[in-house]
Amino acid sequence: MSSQRGSINLTLPKDLDRFVREQTRSGKYASAREVVEEALRLLEAAEGVREKRFRDVKAKIAEGLDSLDRGKGLDGEDALDELLQSVSHPRTKFTL
Repeated sequence: MSSQRGSINLTLPKDLDRFVREQTRSGKYASAREVVEEALRLLEAAEGVREKRFRDVKAKIAEGLDSLDRGKGLDGEDALDELLQSVSHPRTKFTL
């Protein structure tokens, strides 16, 4: 983590202001700045997870499209029929 700091002044909505104050009063954080820093770290981590999931989905889509281009796809109606049969007869093995 960089030791340099930027400065941003902001006004929070009342509910978030109240939450920040509650967090500092509880002793979990020494200052409002610490609460906001932690919140931004959590947001950054969540964005990283979201981006990874998006990349994974895009890769799976590309993999599926490549499979279709090689003629390895399934007929939609046949796949649906097999799925419906497997739901109607749970002991039937679904082979997609």
